Amino acid sequence: MQDTRKLLADGFTRIAEAVPQVLDGLSSEDIEWQPAPTANSIGWLVWHLARVEDDHLTNLANALGRTGSRPFCAQVWRSGRWNAKMQLPYGDHHGYGHTPEQVAQFHLEDPGLLIAYYAAVHKQTLGVLKWVKSRDYRVVIDTRWTPPVTGGVRIVSVLNDVTQHIGQAAYVKGLLEAR
Repeated sequence: MQDTRKLLADGFTRIAEAVPQVLDGLSSEDIEWQPAPTANSIGWLVWHLARVEDDHLTNLANALGRTGSRPFCAQVWRSGRWNAKMQLPYGDHHGYGHTPEQVAQFHLEDPGLLIAYYAAVHKQTLGVLKWVKSRDYRVVIDTRWTPPVTGGVRIVSVLNDVTQHIGQAAYVKGLLEAR
């Protein structure tokens, strides 16, 4: 079990290390740049990956908490008042299903806020991973899917999603630098 936790923590820590690397040296205009009208910007991608991790792992923690004596977990987005700090037009949404028009509305004066928000999300993620037990990987936490989603599947799917999005953000940064 300890090895599983270490592997998962390592995977999420790689994202936490990549977020500031991708955003390093970029201005507000840079993180808002879209290589095409229907493409995602660096800022939106990083915001989205942070929101998905925050939302989904908070939901996982709370679903598992109902099956035992785990602590209640609040989304960092809400508890840290990040929407008020960033002043984005998305409310509590995490970006899944956003239209190109919604993506284009992403505007953030200080890219450092994305780094700080993800750092707070990462800290909470590591906390959640510390108390997840072996049996929790098999607990069904979401019956809206076929097959129903277990704790383990949710963790792996979030790690897969955020890994893809940080790679996409790095790719867009490369396009930005090449233009």
